[in-house]
Amino acid sequence: METLQQPQRTTHVLVDGENIDATLGTSILGRRPRPEERPRWERLLQFVERQWGQPTNGLFFLAANSELPMSFVQALLAIGYRPIPLSGGANQKVVDIAIQRTLEELKRREADVVLVSNDGDFIEQMDDVLDGRRVGLVGFTEFRNSAFAELTARGLEFFDLEYDVHAFNERLPRVRIIPIDEFDPTLFL
Repeated sequence: METLQQPQRTTHVLVDGENIDATLGTSILGRRPRPEERPRWERLLQFVERQWGQPTNGLFFLAANSELPMSFVQALLAIGYRPIPLSGGANQKVVDIAIQRTLEELKRREADVVLVSNDGDFIEQMDDVLDGRRVGLVGFTEFRNSAFAELTARGLEFFDLEYDVHAFNERLPRVRIIPIDEFDPTLFL
């Protein structure tokens, strides 16, 4: 007798690249990040796949109002992301709108989700998808919108892009609260 195999569950990884880049540049580095200082995005997909033991679908949302950054788009495709270049009016936050719509659609599907952003514009949609599925948030812990903390009781899992995902080749100049078990004085001497 043949048995039908259930399709393997997927984790959709939604990347708000503008938010991560702006936080990295403005709040951490104090300048525009150089290419070698930006996250190694392939490590994010690998991390989520290992962490939750299931395949990922990486969606990288880009505001591309007038020009498509082809070299970046090609790099994203090569490492397994689906770039989603968006355009809209001057007052529209096209990346936020698209991610909100994607989270609303995921509510109707059997899948897990990881949002990569520090932005509080997604609180309502993230709350809505916390219905028993696995839901994660990746960003910079100290810059994460504080309203996300209220969702931990409902199951939201937090991951730091640098400390958990290890998405950077070099240590970032961040100031954070260090658990004593992680304190290494050699990093400060």
